[in-house]
Amino acid sequence: MSSLEPFGARLRRAMDERGALCVGIDPHASLLAEWGLNDDVAGLERFSRTVVEAMADRVAVLKPQSAFFERFGSRGIAVLERSVAEARAAGALVVMDAKRGDIGSTMAAYAETFLCKDSPLFSDALTVSPYLGYGSLSPAVVLARESGTGLFVLALTSNPEGGEVQHAVRADGRNIGATMLAHLAAENEGEQPLGSFGAVVGATLGDLSSYDLDINGPLLAPGIGAQGATAADLPGVFGAAARNVVPNVSRGVLRHGPDAGALRAAAERFAEEIRAAVETV
Repeated sequence: MSSLEPFGARLRRAMDERGALCVGIDPHASLLAEWGLNDDVAGLERFSRTVVEAMADRVAVLKPQSAFFERFGSRGIAVLERSVAEARAAGALVVMDAKRGDIGSTMAAYAETFLCKDSPLFSDALTVSPYLGYGSLSPAVVLARESGTGLFVLALTSNPEGGEVQHAVRADGRNIGATMLAHLAAENEGEQPLGSFGAVVGATLGDLSSYDLDINGPLLAPGIGAQGATAADLPGVFGAAARNVVPNVSRGVLRHGPDAGALRAAAERFAEEIRAAVETV
């Protein structure tokens, strides 16, 4: 398999050139309604195409939420395929937010769906769940290395329910979230300028100085905007690791649609706020 330049290197360059912003593509029913669109495949396609055309040539990362396309069946998946291909062709990196997690051949099939260059859903990176054990992700890790793609592993998520798993303490005294970060640091050891195996760490979690966030890889940070966190919070939450944070903003940008100019302006404001905050670290 011929591979791309490693995802971490491509992401570092995109962040430096375009700013460290990930915009979600989340066409849920209420947002379609706000845009004056029907909750059907035509509305889904109009929404997705507008977001891609407005921002794929200027933001570092676009992150489609697979579930909002899957709910329309094969026609929704077809829209997702086109959105991914068009976004990548315009220069954005695509992180597929599918949060897949399984074992053995099933995990391998999930990985092939999103990380194999011959797949119609081929993306630059995939969100994955390690809660069948970090080792269960091995097929995805192997394929990501072969194809030059990346993974974002759920480690310290912003949803309150996550704590019952992620804050559970192991026999060695380390909690599960910290264990996932340690696994990722090992995956990224020696990689330059940035490893390809990232963690999902919520921007709403407050001071995380008790965790070693220096995993030499990206930290995908949901929570900016509608969930209450701001770009100014990033240094306090992530400390010295803030330079490797990719804040994800969805509703904070998307609510400005369907006007393409307003979408671009919102994304540019967030990107500049993030840049200013990180420069203080």
